[in-house]
Amino acid sequence: MLRVAVVGSGPSGVYAAQALVQQRAAPEVAVDVLDRLPCPYGLVRYGVAPDHEKIKSLQNTLRAVLEHPRVSFLGNVPVGPAPLVPERLLGLYHAVVYCVGAAADRRLGVPGEDLPGSFSATEFVSWYSAHPDSAIDAFALGARSAVVIGVGNVAVDVARVLARVAEELRATDVPHAALGALAASRIADVHMVGRRGPSQAKFTTKELRELATLTGADVLVRPEELALDPAFTDPSGLPGPGRRNVEVLRDWARRAPAGRPRRIHLRFFLRPVALLGEEAVRAVRFERTAPDGTGSVVGTGEFEDVPAELVLRSVGYRGVPLPGLPFAADSGTVPHDRGRVLRGGAPSPGEYVAGWIKRGPTGVIGTNRPCSKETVASLLSDADALLARPVAGDPRAALRAMGLEPVEWPGWLRIEAAEEELGRALGRARVKIPDWPGLLTAARDG
Repeated sequence: MLRVAVVGSGPSGVYAAQALVQQRAAPEVAVDVLDRLPCPYGLVRYGVAPDHEKIKSLQNTLRAVLEHPRVSFLGNVPVGPAPLVPERLLGLYHAVVYCVGAAADRRLGVPGEDLPGSFSATEFVSWYSAHPDSAIDAFALGARSAVVIGVGNVAVDVARVLARVAEELRATDVPHAALGALAASRIADVHMVGRRGPSQAKFTTKELRELATLTGADVLVRPEELALDPAFTDPSGLPGPGRRNVEVLRDWARRAPAGRPRRIHLRFFLRPVALLGEEAVRAVRFERTAPDGTGSVVGTGEFEDVPAELVLRSVGYRGVPLPGLPFAADSGTVPHDRGRVLRGGAPSPGEYVAGWIKRGPTGVIGTNRPCSKETVASLLSDADALLARPVAGDPRAALRAMGLEPVEWPGWLRIEAAEEELGRALGRARVKIPDWPGLLTAARDG
């Protein structure tokens, strides 16, 4: 039997495991899905906003794969740093598929970016998603004005959470401390700002339209900024998503505000050049941009300061090197050929990649399925050579001999049960456990 380790239990990793155990032409495959965290599902658990129940229900699909008789989940197993370096892991399996995502945030590279009150959107998402690595226990929610820099789906998520009536989050699994902080928030204005026009925004129309469903916030759009986009007058020539986004925004620009207590300002053609403040951020200085005719923008020399005591940057992600694996710093990915890891330009026997670490942080969750299938097709075509590789005995025994304590599927089920019990104790449906000690204790004892 071909023995494969998949590193990462997010969508790309689980889709890779699914493709491996569902194929019929090659030898049977047994898959161990390893994750640094004691919980599975990756960004579906720790990146999808708590009020996106439909997307979070994807966990049920991933769960069915992880409960397959030839798939095993091994959480709390960090790969990369000693003792489990890639070379040692490859000695336990015929093949290893790395699905480790893109863990770093892109920075703005402007003065004042590190002032107190300035954060990455990922830090905010980790906080309200109860990621156990979150080092921040409070955000500047006493602010009156917040700026979200970026116009992708993550930017829409954080703007929506900031503007939502906190009681509406009570039915979700948001951690209790975060729920309390959001309920006490004084934020009245949320500015979501992009350097280019609405036809080039990265958010999906579905995400955009959700902003108009908020019961406590008006969505404000400036017609004069929309009109700067060459496609504003006639969006019919745009691809479907861009056309629909422009049509939605044009409709909103014609609406009068309803006087709700919070306001989401959608701003375009503004490029951040500095965060202003002394002891903490107090405003963001933007330069007005204009289309240059090539799909990009140029600065106009006109500036605008937007007051903000909280700034969240959401300008993309970037892969980070995994010790022991080759890494292309320019693209933030592992060099590969159809998923086969390349070392010195040649395929490295038994090593593969899928997901964002393979192709960069592009696409939506579903994009990972064909990406993982391509990698698995490469792996299976190498099956004869992989089976000839000698591997050690029981991987679990080897991991424990290294001092690692894997959280297996029953341990994850105990975490689930503990979170449901915590929710009942707090008068809610389910509440995430937000810290490493709590998760590991629950995995062991329930």
